[in-house]
Amino acid sequence: MAASKNYGYKRLVVGAHYGIGDFIVQRASAVVMAVYTVILAIGLLVEPLTYEGWKSIFTFHVYTLPVGQLLATLAFLSLAWHAWIGVRDVWMDYVKSVALRLTLQALTLLWLIGTFVYFAQYLWRI
Repeated sequence: MAASKNYGYKRLVVGAHYGIGDFIVQRASAVVMAVYTVILAIGLLVEPLTYEGWKSIFTFHVYTLPVGQLLATLAFLSLAWHAWIGVRDVWMDYVKSVALRLTLQALTLLWLIGTFVYFAQYLWRI
């Protein structure tokens, strides 16, 4: 019986096949967070460092569209997705027990969802 080739364009690939998609999401989410950081820094230079100043940054409206809240939500979603991919990869690389890895991934996902819900409730109630 001949040994199977496991290299080249017909190599045997197993696993979750995340690869390039997650690479692109990580880079795109990093760009969104960097752009948001610059926008937030500009807002901090324009507004005073008071509660009202912070509130005006996050409740900034353009033609009745809550731009400040939308940008903050997009940045937080990017942060959560970026964190999910990174932490999931750490669990997949270093935790060998399948049951423990799935438990840690589920807890990480629940924590990220919980923080996003808390963030959204707080931000959108301003």
